[in-house]
Amino acid sequence: MGVEIEADGRALRLSRRERALAQMEAHDLDILVLGRQANVRYISGAPQLWVVGTRPFGPICEFVRATGEIHLNSTWDEGIPEEIPHENLYGFAWNPMTLVGILQNIQGADTFRRVGTDALTPMFAALLPMAFPNAELVDAEQAMQAARRIKTPEEVQALRHALAVADKALAAGVAALGAGTTVAALAGAVLKAEAAGGVSTPATQDAAWVTSKEHPWRRVEGDGPVRDGDLVALSAGVLADGYVAEVARTLYVGEPTDAVRALYRRRDDLWDSLIEACRPGRLTSGLLDAYQQAGEPLPAMPVAHGLGLGFDPPVVSPSLRATADSETLEEGMVLAVTAYVWEQGVGAVFTRDAVLITAGGAEILSNVPAYGEVVHG
Repeated sequence: MGVEIEADGRALRLSRRERALAQMEAHDLDILVLGRQANVRYISGAPQLWVVGTRPFGPICEFVRATGEIHLNSTWDEGIPEEIPHENLYGFAWNPMTLVGILQNIQGADTFRRVGTDALTPMFAALLPMAFPNAELVDAEQAMQAARRIKTPEEVQALRHALAVADKALAAGVAALGAGTTVAALAGAVLKAEAAGGVSTPATQDAAWVTSKEHPWRRVEGDGPVRDGDLVALSAGVLADGYVAEVARTLYVGEPTDAVRALYRRRDDLWDSLIEACRPGRLTSGLLDAYQQAGEPLPAMPVAHGLGLGFDPPVVSPSLRATADSETLEEGMVLAVTAYVWEQGVGAVFTRDAVLITAGGAEILSNVPAYGEVVHG
């Protein structure tokens, strides 16, 4: 993000590269030519300039399997890891042929057999063979996803730090909640707390909303005052040191009715089923089955998705059932797991937590209360 000035910790950098090298070996890749920001950060360990929107492919980071040498697109030395020497940095260039010349100067460029990229535009599909004349261009995204899928202990620690910021931001939103406040004010409280925690780039600005009593997936529109009887969802998402953290809770405003308490109990039962499904060796579709076992309809959003440097696999969604039936949970994966229940005339209870898959099951990394019995008048 824009305020980062230091490289990722050495142990974090090296642990990620070890996983990447193992996947390069498995996929027989001589060099990675990467353009996607998460992959560039994963290999280089250098903070990237944060911008809004998507970027077309360009050769931003190159990683040579035989030597471990890294070349990086950067116009400054600040925040560059010590193992990437100044002579391996190259600046921005409007002329793509300038970039081709830089790639041609990488040791071994004329002998590489398989060059992996994480995306290609038609232009660079035509230009890269000029830099690597004897190589086959192959899709390296599968290798990078496999590397990023399992988190190293150092990555888990980075995620814990990001989650600590998100947890405090969510608590700030809870403290600001009450009848008469507005959704915009609640979102402002969450984002302000994230900034106070050192995060200037939230993972999402969709931080607060009043759930609909009339439709299971919609929300109350507008920014009118929160009223007694509303179920208000609060969601904190941060991008801290490159790692995404997400946590969400739903709170009831006013004196809870029996119907509200019953809805929270349904959420609790569903959450227990979801956590039971988070065990190594089980199919990711077990998270979809957990909804059926709890008697709850599947939500419109993904039930779970991987967390890391951005969103990592798997994405467990009703629309991707066929994929979920073939994917297996593995020890070391970190998922953002979502529980969502709704009742006509009452609203929705929405919960999201970061969950680490361990040998013994699931460890919840988020550190905020369930708020099931917390009400605000």
